[in-house]
Amino acid sequence: MNQLKLKQSLELFFIEDIGDGDITSDFLFKNVESEGEFLVKQPGVFCGGDVITAGYQLLDQSVEVKLLKKDGEPVVPGEIIAHVKGKQSSLLKGERVILNLIQRMSGIATLTARAVNNLQSPHTRICDTRKTTPGLRMFEKYAVRMGGGFNHRNGLYDAVMIKDNHIACTGSITEAVEQLRNGLGHMVKIEVETENEAQVREAVSAGVDCIMFDNRNVDEIKRFIELIPSPITTEASGGISIDDLSAYRSCGIDYISLGCLTHSVESLDISLNTINKKGGMESEHFSNYGGFNTNIT
Repeated sequence: MNQLKLKQSLELFFIEDIGDGDITSDFLFKNVESEGEFLVKQPGVFCGGDVITAGYQLLDQSVEVKLLKKDGEPVVPGEIIAHVKGKQSSLLKGERVILNLIQRMSGIATLTARAVNNLQSPHTRICDTRKTTPGLRMFEKYAVRMGGGFNHRNGLYDAVMIKDNHIACTGSITEAVEQLRNGLGHMVKIEVETENEAQVREAVSAGVDCIMFDNRNVDEIKRFIELIPSPITTEASGGISIDDLSAYRSCGIDYISLGCLTHSVESLDISLNTINKKGGMESEHFSNYGGFNTNIT
């Protein structure tokens, strides 16, 4: 993830949650040292190590973090993702924001890994969509990659997607592509969404970079792909569930984009358990881990 954007986002999230201060922890835990564990309660794929590290460094640079799992690694109930050590008030101030993010990111990585496993294709790739949570797109798309998937365009700014409303307003796929080619630089790719054979043929003639089959079944996809020269990338989207992915394994499509990876995901159950160590007492449990990593990577 972009570390500058990560810190900027975390700052906004903390301001939203903490406001002028944590009136519970600030009054209860003055100068109280603590240590804690991020504990996994469900099987899945972990994602969000940088969130833990950068989050606590942003709140309190004296907090020490030791990550025990890497992004993209499988986890099982009872496993510890990370150890943290520092002021109890600092650990608790960051707890909810950090958990909210890593639980959601891990849920997305877990669901993406399941999709990739269900597809089991050496050719076809699973990718996401723009159906992300506002403000969390960087986090959610990163989680898709950690689950073994790939990213579609990041936003409206980095690739062209000609959809049904664009076609209706310009009059045709050909006209839309011509206008875009005349105005855009050569580095911008153009994808067009198609719903029938006539649109597929028109998109091929217009020389687009990618053709998406919208809400088409496997038999239609197989038939349409025969019309498309190999330099043009193909994508299927709409009406495809994770449980049905195996049916698309041999249809020849390059990408299958799934909005459910980010808009309908269940967060992975993770908790933070802390233990007070008044007076700065050193913890034998922590000392056995040989130091902490406070670098943001």
